[in-house]
Amino acid sequence: MIIVNQTRANICVDGLGTCENCNQRCKYKHGPSSQGDCDDLSIGVAQCRCHYQCEPPSLTPLNTCNGGAGLCSVRCPLKCCDINCALKYAGGSGICYTLGNSNVCRCKYPC
Repeated sequence: MIIVNQTRANICVDGLGTCENCNQRCKYKHGPSSQGDCDDLSIGVAQCRCHYQCEPPSLTPLNTCNGGAGLCSVRCPLKCCDINCALKYAGGSGICYTLGNSNVCRCKYPC
């Protein structure tokens, strides 16, 4: 099993794909205090990694990071989203929500 987007010391890491406008895309997605950089060590192709602060605890005692696991659909309803988040992120759980015209799978996982 491969776990992605690991965290370290209350910092979340979100993979944003190609390095084009990496830092700008990172700040747009995770706020002005986030920092994007390119890493080509892991897979041989430069990839944008966005580093940002964990969310403070709200209803749970844990700080959390956010991630995504694709779209929710008839083929992949809430249970599928939750399973995909658990497989993609250590300790992750997922929920489907509407974003514009899409129903997306949003993951939360501990820092």
